[in-house]
Amino acid sequence: MNCKRLEGKVAVVTGGARDLGRAISVKLALEGAKVCLNYFDNEEDAKTTLEMIKKDGGTAIAVQGDMTKAAEVKNLFAKAGEAFGGKVDILVNVVGGIVGRKLITEQDEAWYDFIMDVNMRSVFLCTREVVPMMPKGGSIINFSSQAARDGGGYGASVYATAKAAVMCHTRAMAKELGPQGIRVNALAPGMINTSFHDRFTKPEARENLHHTAPLRREGEASEVADLVCFLACDESSYLTGTNIDINGGCLFS
Repeated sequence: MNCKRLEGKVAVVTGGARDLGRAISVKLALEGAKVCLNYFDNEEDAKTTLEMIKKDGGTAIAVQGDMTKAAEVKNLFAKAGEAFGGKVDILVNVVGGIVGRKLITEQDEAWYDFIMDVNMRSVFLCTREVVPMMPKGGSIINFSSQAARDGGGYGASVYATAKAAVMCHTRAMAKELGPQGIRVNALAPGMINTSFHDRFTKPEARENLHHTAPLRREGEASEVADLVCFLACDESSYLTGTNIDINGGCLFS
């Protein structure tokens, strides 16, 4: 018996080639979705993710593009439409990142613009582009952060602010798109075992979490992918406008 929950669906995953994006792309494809994954500059990561999907019998394409640029966003969705029949049922806005840590006195306008663009402008552009292609029953899933709840760590003020904007945009789009039958939700991940924290979180902070978090461990990318899949499928058909914490109990909201 075919139990794939996303059979016949088309999904676009921005930043879908590595870490959380890779886990999400693979999971959605495993559940039957045809996946168009976007990557910025690492073609090898994209090829590896495609190989993983195809090895499991899934269907996927990869499209390079900068999701802060409207023309490249349009190209991504045009390629998805050409490959998979002109519709997109699921959009997962994974693109984003802290990029680096700077105190406010070290930040200039170019830094502010860049961090806001990567984390918020990308969500805005992709959402605007997908809506005309998304049928009733569609699902948009954004990535916010625990930083949006608590203000972020040292030197991450603009990142935290951008992710808070994603939370608010999620609520606004839930109201705007709900009458069309489109749901919009967001995740607010805490410490997840990915290269993001390998680069930007001190080892002692990660070790401390193993002693202080209620679940005494970091999360795994596969656990985030499972939650995305739930939000993408009909099992969550009455959920919209939510910003769901996935942080092992480190912060309650």
